[in-house]
Amino acid sequence: MANLKSLAKDTAIYGLSSIAGRFINYLLVPIQTTAFVASGGQYGVVTNIYAYTALLLVILTYGMETTFFRYVNKTEENPQTVYSTVLISVGMTAALFVALVFSFLPQIATFMKYPDHQSWVAVMFVCVAIDAFKCIPFAYLRYKKKAIKFAALQLVNIVLNIVLNLLYLIVLPALKLNPFGLYDAQFTLDVGMVFYINLICTAVVLLCFWRELTGFRWRFDVQLWRRMLRYAMPLLVLGIAGILNQTLDKIIFPYLYDGADEKTQLGIYGAATKIAMIMAMITQAFRYAYEPFVFGKSKDKDNRETYAKAMKFFIIFTLLAFLVVIAYLDILRFIIPNASYWPGLRVVPIVMAAEIMMGVYFNLSFWYKLIDKTIYGAWFSAAGCLVLVTVNVLFVPKYSYMACAWGGVAGYGTAMVLSYLVGQRKYPINYPLKSIGVYVAITALFYFLMNLANDNLPEWAALAVNTVLVMAFIGHIVYHDLPLKSLPVVGKYFR
Repeated sequence: MANLKSLAKDTAIYGLSSIAGRFINYLLVPIQTTAFVASGGQYGVVTNIYAYTALLLVILTYGMETTFFRYVNKTEENPQTVYSTVLISVGMTAALFVALVFSFLPQIATFMKYPDHQSWVAVMFVCVAIDAFKCIPFAYLRYKKKAIKFAALQLVNIVLNIVLNLLYLIVLPALKLNPFGLYDAQFTLDVGMVFYINLICTAVVLLCFWRELTGFRWRFDVQLWRRMLRYAMPLLVLGIAGILNQTLDKIIFPYLYDGADEKTQLGIYGAATKIAMIMAMITQAFRYAYEPFVFGKSKDKDNRETYAKAMKFFIIFTLLAFLVVIAYLDILRFIIPNASYWPGLRVVPIVMAAEIMMGVYFNLSFWYKLIDKTIYGAWFSAAGCLVLVTVNVLFVPKYSYMACAWGGVAGYGTAMVLSYLVGQRKYPINYPLKSIGVYVAITALFYFLMNLANDNLPEWAALAVNTVLVMAFIGHIVYHDLPLKSLPVVGKYFR
């Protein structure tokens, strides 16, 4: 239990930064959807280009973040040499990527369907190169258990991004102020400025890493690097397949959708899915704490039991988050002030279900990382990606973004099931499936009842019913798995 408490503490700290980091999406959604109406398609542009950058970030880090944790915890390796080697490797790759982008910028922009806006592509790709390099010092902070600094740097990026977006999109046009000639005479908004703002924020955070990038001897160990690459390459395939499960629908949607309003439809889908991203917040927070925790604990005798308990609590709290979002969706929709985006809210439960499956898959993934058989993860993720692509290709032309949402469920579900079945043969862990199944069944029942209340009762009455159901779920957690007396700080008041 002490180990789980330590994991919970780190998850909470990382969770604050992760939630804050993801919260930028929530704060930017009302700002950007207020400035850009759905029919204009500008938010569709933002959704599309950010999908490309998410994919590129995985490619440019090529599994080196997880590889760093694996090798820095090996007793036979020098931690500083491992860190320096990974830094140089990712840094050189990022620099090469930027050089290639500027060499073939017209062709790349044309392929992405932005031939007249090459600067948008250039700015965001430079930004993603810097972000890739930043991943390593961020990982180093996690290794050193400097969770506070990790969270602080995330907040720097967030606050600056929000302030600059708010100034450009809302405040300056309202006050009719035009510093540096940002606007034309009509104060027309340029969606490309969103990408320039992102670059500024990324550069500022990079400068804050001066302590983590100085004060030590930079050394590139070729032999170590080769060993790490052999470990990382399957992770790259895994990561690409994994991120494609999250972003491919937004990348290929303009090529599959038959209507002329593809940017409008994509913008509606992109805005709606932001509300579902609370699940991604929880998963990311858990990952930040869980990755160094697992590798650091790999030699302990009770590790498998701990992993099983961690999985159970992860599922419990993601299901709770799912019910909370569904219960108060009529309130949360006002995160998107522009009602032209609201038709997309029907995808929220579907996308959240997919995110839960993704989180479970992530937790299951450690068996092949611990036995150095990362190729399994590549195969599982590739299979999930293939399923997702098939669903999108077959159904997007007819069902638009609803097919994208269900494609995510199908893709993550496939990878999750495959990882569990093979993992129980290669690295068996006694997960409490019966207890987990009870929570899933209760969630399904409460979801049905919430929908029934939302469809047949006045809004205030539906919210009251939904609140009772959420409290009942919490009561079940407290009674069966998390008695109040076991909680840190406040637990002493319930003994």
